[in-house]
Amino acid sequence: MKNKTTKLSSIGYLFTLLVFIQLISCSSSTNNQPATSEGFTEIENELVSKFGKDAYYTDLTITYNKSIGNIIGVTVTEDPESLKMGQWNLTQDIWQQNSDITIEVPEGTKAADYMFQLGETISLSKLGGLVEQSVQKLKDEKNLDNPTLSIAGLIFPDNGDLSKTEYTISLNSENGGTTFRFYYTLEGDLIKMDY
Repeated sequence: MKNKTTKLSSIGYLFTLLVFIQLISCSSSTNNQPATSEGFTEIENELVSKFGKDAYYTDLTITYNKSIGNIIGVTVTEDPESLKMGQWNLTQDIWQQNSDITIEVPEGTKAADYMFQLGETISLSKLGGLVEQSVQKLKDEKNLDNPTLSIAGLIFPDNGDLSKTEYTISLNSENGGTTFRFYYTLEGDLIKMDY
């Protein structure tokens, strides 16, 4: 009888451990990261883990869908001068490449001049902080109770002028209907808000 009890308690312990591991892995999942500075830092860490800290991007968006959470979309390369990039999506913690892209750049220029890297100048932590700021602005000025993220990302100019890059944020009112769009400089200054 003692041997049977030991097996049952071992099975119970194993089950509890598996549930605990599942809870931990779900909480660090990118699809349920909040639209905050800390949440977007976790998303940036996922991008660095997947593509490396020296990856180059031409497009980056974080879209929120109520039923599945965050969807991260990027156009990225690890070797800009190859002129080859990939379009990737991360949905429910599964990476999927949608297409390969071959880019063209003006003669005498480098492809990297038309791309950006994540780090000090362009930061998803900064973008997450601007989402928080935008949410608070809607609460204060428009009396919205719970505005939610629709999409956040970067508008990177075609001419590669990094200083003209903008953070863009779209928030929806809780009951739908109105979408509020915010545009910020890389320094975090509000350029405009429209709806």
